[in-house]
Amino acid sequence: MAHSIYLSSLSKEQYGDLTKKLWEIQNHKCFICGEEIDLDLQTTNIDHIKPLVNGGKDDVSNMALTHEHCNKSKQDADLVVAKKLAILSKIIEKAESEKETPSLKHVLKYYDGSKYDLKYKVEDGYIKYSFEEIGDLEIRTAPIFVDALSNEQFAFISVPIEYLYHDEMINPRGINSSISLLVKEFHKPNPQLHLSLARLEDNKIKIFDGQHKAVAQILLDVRSIVVRLFLNPDVERLIETNTNAGSKLKQIAFDKSIVRQLHDTLYAERLAKYQKDHFLDEDNFSFSEEALVNHFKGERGNVKLYIINSQKNSITRNPDNKLQAYINFEGRGNDLPLSYSTFEKTLLSRFVNPKTILKTPINYKLDEGLNPRLLEKEQLIKLCNTIAEKLLIGKYNPDIGTYRIENNIANGNGDSIPDEHLIAYRLMKEEIMYNWVKYIEKLIVSYFSLTGTMYDSENLFQQQFPDKLWEKIETFLENLRELPLWKDRSMASTVFGGKSTYDFWLCIFQTGKTPDGQAVLVNPINYVEMSEKK
Repeated sequence: MAHSIYLSSLSKEQYGDLTKKLWEIQNHKCFICGEEIDLDLQTTNIDHIKPLVNGGKDDVSNMALTHEHCNKSKQDADLVVAKKLAILSKIIEKAESEKETPSLKHVLKYYDGSKYDLKYKVEDGYIKYSFEEIGDLEIRTAPIFVDALSNEQFAFISVPIEYLYHDEMINPRGINSSISLLVKEFHKPNPQLHLSLARLEDNKIKIFDGQHKAVAQILLDVRSIVVRLFLNPDVERLIETNTNAGSKLKQIAFDKSIVRQLHDTLYAERLAKYQKDHFLDEDNFSFSEEALVNHFKGERGNVKLYIINSQKNSITRNPDNKLQAYINFEGRGNDLPLSYSTFEKTLLSRFVNPKTILKTPINYKLDEGLNPRLLEKEQLIKLCNTIAEKLLIGKYNPDIGTYRIENNIANGNGDSIPDEHLIAYRLMKEEIMYNWVKYIEKLIVSYFSLTGTMYDSENLFQQQFPDKLWEKIETFLENLRELPLWKDRSMASTVFGGKSTYDFWLCIFQTGKTPDGQAVLVNPINYVEMSEKK
């Protein structure tokens, strides 16, 4: 808070009277968090609502009472913005506590939106509609435009939030605290330059692009959002366009995990189209992935990508996958040990072959539990669960997180970091994980070779693993975790300091030493010995 001449002029008694006056005006609530203030038990601050540097007045009309903690930890100097961002934080925390990805859906729910269907009709190039459920009986009319290239029809209308929904199919992307930048920008007030895009489905207006901008506006008390509304659109084309915007064209910030979810939808649509074109029932999957690719000749590359990414998504987002609780899908934050990029590079890209398009029927040996894609999915989920159980669950603490772990230890400030957390954190570093996963791959190949079992080295997880092999993988992970280097705090500023390369850790695993000769392990890692019970 900037220096207040007014507050400085008050005596202790006058300051106390002003505190009580603001407390009464605010119904005993903190201006920022909205929770109750107990003047006998809690420390408070009086602050300017609009900062003095932004033209705010230095008088009581521009002052509010807050918890001292809220004021010190506020996300913006402007208390109105700080209040809105505190609400957003609550919405995000609640969604995450319910194991959901926070999105526009949760913001609309918080503000009592997403309640009604739109009643409309199309006549003579116009859309006519009303919002009578909220007491607005006016019949509105908007012209319908036609895109010159795609022939898609759309109109521009202002929609009350009670009629807005989040389109989770076309845009499953979540929201995060980066919305704070938009909130600050719109509060200045600077105008919204790009409209949200929406479509009509079953009389529901679903926003599929611009959800972050819509959230920022809703937080700032806008209760009717102007959208470009697509009428009877080609949904498949919208999905593909939205996907390309986030991947090939880089127009919007989709991470790979979101692109894969969209590809999952596109794959399902290609399957349905193939069945329709060949007069097959919707549960008939007697055709192969290869046949599917060949059917869509003009987009064979895309269909191959949809197949592979759908498989990766079915592994990553499977509710049975315990490892996903430790993956940061948003690409920001310091609470979780694995980025999606690390998960992709170390596990998915290694074990889901992007070149494999199966020639066997999609339903091949499905009833026997020996379908190659099903085996690949289930066994990779089992590997994820084994990693989570042996290395993370009950060991890694998200409240401690990953922020400056090695720096804090190197500077003598790491006493509050338990060994178990440190071990888990270090094992999940990309350059380290990449190499120990490679040793698991070698262990699997070695087991099949020594037992005389035929295997496909390019698609290891498409053949069934016997219990004995799973025992060896579990033992390897247990013994890996027990290696002394993972809890050796003297290495925080050397071996674990800064960003290392894959080759740096490969050298350590193979020789026991760093490339410059510093001893790290007593012996090089021997995956055969480490897969045996001690």
